[in-house]
Amino acid sequence: MSKQLQDAYIVAATRTPIGKAPKGALRNVRPDDLLVHAIANAMKQVPTFDPALIEDAIIGCAMPEGEQGLNVARIGVLLAGLPDTVGGVTVNRFCASGLTAIAMAADRIRVGEADAIIAGGCESMSMVPMGGSKPSINPRVFAGDENIGIAYGMGLTAELVAKKWKVSREAQDAFALASHGKAIAAQQAGHFAAEISPYEVIEKSPDLATGKVLEVRRMVELDEGPRADSNAAALAKLRPVFAAKGSVTAANSSQTSDGAGALLVVSERMLKQFNLTPLARFVSFAVRGVPAEIMGIGPKEAIPAALKSAGLKQDDLGWIELNEAFAAQSLAVIGDLGLNPDVVNPMGGAIALGHPLGATGAIRAATLLYGMKRQQLKYGMVTMCVGTGMGAAGIFERM
Repeated sequence: MSKQLQDAYIVAATRTPIGKAPKGALRNVRPDDLLVHAIANAMKQVPTFDPALIEDAIIGCAMPEGEQGLNVARIGVLLAGLPDTVGGVTVNRFCASGLTAIAMAADRIRVGEADAIIAGGCESMSMVPMGGSKPSINPRVFAGDENIGIAYGMGLTAELVAKKWKVSREAQDAFALASHGKAIAAQQAGHFAAEISPYEVIEKSPDLATGKVLEVRRMVELDEGPRADSNAAALAKLRPVFAAKGSVTAANSSQTSDGAGALLVVSERMLKQFNLTPLARFVSFAVRGVPAEIMGIGPKEAIPAALKSAGLKQDDLGWIELNEAFAAQSLAVIGDLGLNPDVVNPMGGAIALGHPLGATGAIRAATLLYGMKRQQLKYGMVTMCVGTGMGAAGIFERM
């Protein structure tokens, strides 16, 4: 006998500031500590809720090894001081890991298998590089042309998208410049304050003269990536970094970054029992595959699928967080789907704000939820392309 699906609600959401990798303020902060900070501060948003009722923590991480290995989800739960009864599982869908974690948490609640789950993501690209410390691609990938795209670097896939969709260098640079401009304006207006839990960085060094250990404390409150001094002339001078005669540069690509985010997802029963006010209802999620060599176009397939599942139209979306892996793929997706540029990344995207891989979905979800609340918007979406050829999209409804 089938059970009726129940709704899943987000009642808490927060994130760390995003640090620039590998030389930013968070470069020496372990990713599991960033996750602990996000989980602990998410729980502070619901002080009346009993953490013993949380059944699991689903945490995304794109490169789950080294300092973010050993099932970082479970380690984060324990170090955050949650009860031993709270489980933890780390999931990997590369750049969509954090968004997938939210969708998985919502799914378990919707089918009645759980009433409260932590969802989120963490990533330190300062400590664990893109591809991990020991990448090993199956030799079969190189046996012919059919699967060779799996081995392509992300930058090369962006070059292929730029060429196939005829996205000019000028258009990419203009998009990147706009991302910085929107991010700076949002920072100056204080729009990120509600979603960010500031992180205190403690740096210690020896004083050889006195034999003492010197301690310097610094509170990081803002994302480090946005640049107020970005200008078209400076961007135009940069050389392509992935193809000699290409158009993709460091400036019109997402920044390598460090960060974490966490959300608490609960059932309606928990809402009523603890008198919680939801930020949003999780509406739908979709993932679709595309050829690996043009992975950046993935949201073009995932967005319509998520909308269809939700019974919504594109025009119903008042805010779209389209992860800016590269300006080329972002512009291709926007152009092909006819997305309204006014609702895409109103506060900038990963080109300016940074892209800590597996954490980005959770981070951008926090941005979306507080942005929708501030502007009183009903529906919003988080979407991104995914390495090896995928797109993912999740839709939220403000309550």
